[in-house]
Amino acid sequence: MTGDADVTERLAAMRSMVESCTLCPRACGTRRTAGERGFCGAGPRAVVASAGPHFGEESCLVGRGGSGTIFLAGCNLGCVFCQNYDISHRVVGEEMATADLARLMQALEARGCENVNFVTPTHFTAAIAEAVVAARASGLSVPIVWNSGGYESVDVLRLLDGLVEIYMPDFKFSRSDSADRYCRAPDYPDRAREALLEMHRQVGDLVMEGGVAARGLLVRHLVMPGGAAESREILTFLASISSRTFVNVMGQYRPAGRVRGAAACGEFAAIARPPTADEVTGARRYALTLGLRLDKGP
Repeated sequence: MTGDADVTERLAAMRSMVESCTLCPRACGTRRTAGERGFCGAGPRAVVASAGPHFGEESCLVGRGGSGTIFLAGCNLGCVFCQNYDISHRVVGEEMATADLARLMQALEARGCENVNFVTPTHFTAAIAEAVVAARASGLSVPIVWNSGGYESVDVLRLLDGLVEIYMPDFKFSRSDSADRYCRAPDYPDRAREALLEMHRQVGDLVMEGGVAARGLLVRHLVMPGGAAESREILTFLASISSRTFVNVMGQYRPAGRVRGAAACGEFAAIARPPTADEVTGARRYALTLGLRLDKGP
């Protein structure tokens, strides 16, 4: 982390972005501090849906004490198939002031968690950054994990430089038509590529200390039914960032959210089934041919 004055300026810049919101690529201009709510449904303060040690995350994050996950309510991406649909498509939970969120982070470390893992943090970037700075000032020492959907603004990520040790974005779609259909974000592929490059610039390849991730980039890619071509395109891009990129090629997609049930089969018929074993294995094998480091995942 750089000097106090620089951090203070960056926190102020993030707070100003909330006033007419430009925290994510949607740049919807919602006046969140005035009570307006945009795509993500969020106000200025972080809303925590749940928090605690989590042993179902990637093995390199779990270690012995678990990953200290803080699930935020709402989402700036809004995938129709989200497995956390109940909390990602509604802003329901405990609204927290900066001091309360900082104390929650410290409590997770005190319970032995290996890191503090913010799940779906993008729309609360300003609030989280302030809490991280406060928690660090009070002695927080474990890494901060930025566990996002990958739909990020590079300008905002630059303001986080030095505040986040581990970036763990999803890279879901390589083609704008898929991103438009499933999350109303046709620019997602371009924004995700830009974001991953900036994340890697900040933290580099994943570094392990004592068998647990200490710093670096870890990418999740959820294999979608019928998405073999996009998986190859995404994995090829990750290899172009670094052949040492850590990636979790995830095979646990199931129809959820708006895709669950027969009623969705018309609009979302192409993804109304799990991926086949061959689709998942094929993506993992392709990643290995590129030299990528595969995490064994949750």
